[in-house]
Amino acid sequence: MATHKSAEKRDRQSVKRRERNVADKSAIKTKIKSVLSAVVAKDKEASAKALQAAIPALDKAAVKGVIHKNNASRKISRLTKKINALQG
Repeated sequence: MATHKSAEKRDRQSVKRRERNVADKSAIKTKIKSVLSAVVAKDKEASAKALQAAIPALDKAAVKGVIHKNNASRKISRLTKKINALQG
């Protein structure tokens, strides 16, 4: 356990950041699942709309450092590929 004042503050900060990161990751996963479920249902409009909501969320998480920028880029690319296959 932390014994110095600065270490206690660091502990409080890390708990806050972890909670924020977990919430952001959960929101991202939910948006990705909505895209994938629309693709499975072969709903072109819903999948495109869900993708337009998921892309900014992934980019924002990458900028914040919640996920790595290459991870966000890979997820966006794969989702876009699935939607393009569905429409074409």
